[in-house]
Amino acid sequence: MDAIRFHYVECPYCGEQFETSIDCTSGEQQYIEDCYVCCRPILFSITFVDDGLVVSTRHENDA
Repeated sequence: MDAIRFHYVECPYCGEQFETSIDCTSGEQQYIEDCYVCCRPILFSITFVDDGLVVSTRHENDA
C-alpha cells in the first residue's frame, strides 16, 4: 500500500465532495480536518482492511 493515498470524502455538514490525502503509515487513526468547502471541522476515522482502507467522516461533536 502506498504511504499516502488520496480519497474522496463527503462533508457531513455541507454535503460537498472533496479529495483529501490519507497517511497510511500511521495505522488506524482518528483526526480532525476542516472541510475544504465550508471550513467546518470533520472527524475522520481511518481503518485498514485486507483490500484497502475505510474512511468515515462525521460531525466533530458526534464523537
